[in-house]
Amino acid sequence: MDNSRERRVESAKVWRKHVKRALGVLGVLALFVTTVACSKESADGSGNSIENADGKSKLAIALTLAPTNLDIRNTSGTALEQVLLDNVYEGLLTLDERNLPVPLLADTYEVSDDALKYTFRIMTAVTFSNGNTLTAKDFEYSINDIITNKLKNYEQLDRVKSVVAQDDLTLTIEMKAPDANLLWNLAGRIGIALDRTATNDLMNSAIGTGPFTIPESGWVQDQSLTLQKNANYWGGRSNERAKVDEILIRYIPDPNAAVNALLSDDVQVLAPIVEKMQDGISDADKERFEFLVAEGSDKFVLAFNNAREPLTDIRVRKAIRYAIDHDEIIAARGGKADLKLGGPIPKLDPGYQDLTLLFTYDAEQAKSLLAEAGYNDTNKLKLTLKYCATVYGAELGSILTSQLAKVGIELEVINVEFATWLQDVYTNKDYDLSLVDHNEPRDFSAWANSDYYFGYDNPKVKELYTNSTFAKTDDEQASLIATAAKLVSQDAAADWLFNYRTTLAIKKGVSGLRANSNQTRLPLINLW
Repeated sequence: MDNSRERRVESAKVWRKHVKRALGVLGVLALFVTTVACSKESADGSGNSIENADGKSKLAIALTLAPTNLDIRNTSGTALEQVLLDNVYEGLLTLDERNLPVPLLADTYEVSDDALKYTFRIMTAVTFSNGNTLTAKDFEYSINDIITNKLKNYEQLDRVKSVVAQDDLTLTIEMKAPDANLLWNLAGRIGIALDRTATNDLMNSAIGTGPFTIPESGWVQDQSLTLQKNANYWGGRSNERAKVDEILIRYIPDPNAAVNALLSDDVQVLAPIVEKMQDGISDADKERFEFLVAEGSDKFVLAFNNAREPLTDIRVRKAIRYAIDHDEIIAARGGKADLKLGGPIPKLDPGYQDLTLLFTYDAEQAKSLLAEAGYNDTNKLKLTLKYCATVYGAELGSILTSQLAKVGIELEVINVEFATWLQDVYTNKDYDLSLVDHNEPRDFSAWANSDYYFGYDNPKVKELYTNSTFAKTDDEQASLIATAAKLVSQDAAADWLFNYRTTLAIKKGVSGLRANSNQTRLPLINLW
């Protein structure tokens, strides 16, 4: 099948024909029926949501990792994107259930034959939650602000020459050179619209065009985020409004506490539930919930500091990979959801190939490589593993300590809070080994960036990745990335412990939650 970007442009035009519709009799009727149905179910106690004292419907969701603040312009991590994108903030494009970019606030878009000019027609009658009307000038401001001030992910716009609002409904982006990733990137945080006249504190509040708003005091750091239905929402591509008046997102990193909250009905959705925790739930309680295994881009990466001795030695890195028994790790976590992953690209992303046979468990091979590198019983290799065990579980550290000990590696586990991890590991690169769930989709660029905390530097990988960004078709891009990814794995730049597939626990009767990729983007407009 031809996967060229030209077809995406054409599909955007077709999209416009099908979803651009006025609020007519059918739309009003649909809203009326939905409202009546919701009110009735909440009133008699048989509905999916809980009714507040003021008669408004409410649902609660438990998530694991809380963002450090709400500043989507400067703060790293997908915990922000997970709850804010498509819920509070909206962009030119969004991602569909296949993880492909599709129009959102852009009514249509066109790409020139030389891929040097993108023209977006902006949807009409869209307002921000503060009542201001969205125009192309807001996109001009938002994107140029990222470039000028080098805000989060500004490097994704390094080939942009200019961003100009030609009029209130037309935005043009001109390129210095083609960028095969531009549309994908615009479906993320760099493509969102901020009100250019707003003066709110982004650390603690958000003004967007999405179906939900964040009320004053709705953000309690490390504890919760409250989303309230945006009564003035423009309706999105499908002319819909939020089904629930209020959604409380609770951040519960402790898996036992999260399950207790689910069983006591303090939350109606747990995303995710630790797979092994299901074994401790009684059969009677299990009947109250649905358990869904969702595909995603989560990669539990055992990061190696490639720029720090002794991990500059490929023999040491390879020895660690041979020493790891992935079957044992996956079995210890429950064995039903996680998948083996032999390289940096999961199944949902372009360029995936099965690389699990490059390094299979082989303790003797690990010992041989360590001996070649000068390590033995009298000169043991000693390493530290610095990670957030309260988030990712102490069991992983224990298993890795045991497995590496079998080949003569002494591993000291250092448990740190996630904020400390961001400072010590991600920023200062002060670590030997680390462990984190890299759940960002299409994040292979990290392996082509020697300044990233992995410290990995392979000129051939950089060349292949750069060439992939100039690719004219999706197939060409995927092929180049696949070749680069295999080199990364062969270099033993890290170990990919498993592709973490989240299991969601959802109270029966609750519906409308999109399961796949829920740890990176969790649209809640249809939750009911």
